Amino acid sequence: MSDDLAVAAGQDALMEAPVFGIPVKKLTMWFFIISDTLTFGAFLFSYGYTRISSSNWGAPFESGTIINGVIMSVVLVTSGLTMLAAVAAAKNDNKPRALRWLGVTMALGALFAILHLREWFKMIGEGWRLFQNPTGGAQQFGAAFFSITGLHMAHVIVGIIVIGVIAMGFRSGRFDSNHVETTGLYWHFVDVVWMFVFPLMYLMNAR
Repeated sequence: MSDDLAVAAGQDALMEAPVFGIPVKKLTMWFFIISDTLTFGAFLFSYGYTRISSSNWGAPFESGTIINGVIMSVVLVTSGLTMLAAVAAAKNDNKPRALRWLGVTMALGALFAILHLREWFKMIGEGWRLFQNPTGGAQQFGAAFFSITGLHMAHVIVGIIVIGVIAMGFRSGRFDSNHVETTGLYWHFVDVVWMFVFPLMYLMNAR
């Protein structure tokens, strides 16, 4: 029995051993971010190609939609700053402060998702569909907008759930500051992607 425990302990140590000086959890997250970057890149490239090849794309978004997008951007960027504060507090062994900042990050992420869903419901109420454009412009715009922003919003929602799980584990002592830092990498990736989505999907489609 003791031999089995020793083997298991050795396997756990091997799984946690740094690769090229980078902890396995962090390296795995970087690989995920790289692969996900390719996914978003493919979506945005397809959108750009479709827009350029369309002779009737139009500019469907009024000032209210752009203002809502700016507010969402401010909320999401602020959540990136609160995540930085949570990681710094976790590394300084200040668990209460880290948990508070994680909670604020989750709240800001939830606010971003709510603002985004409100925009979606408003557009759907105006007649927007995947291949229906009530403004008379290119029908592909609805498919491009809902697919790209929907993919990003799904990442935000998943991130909120993951942060909650990590926060509970960190509070109980099951997770450490490295888990908080790795989750922070994912959240910053979500922030960076939005910095491409917002100007391409909102600002370039403003009237």
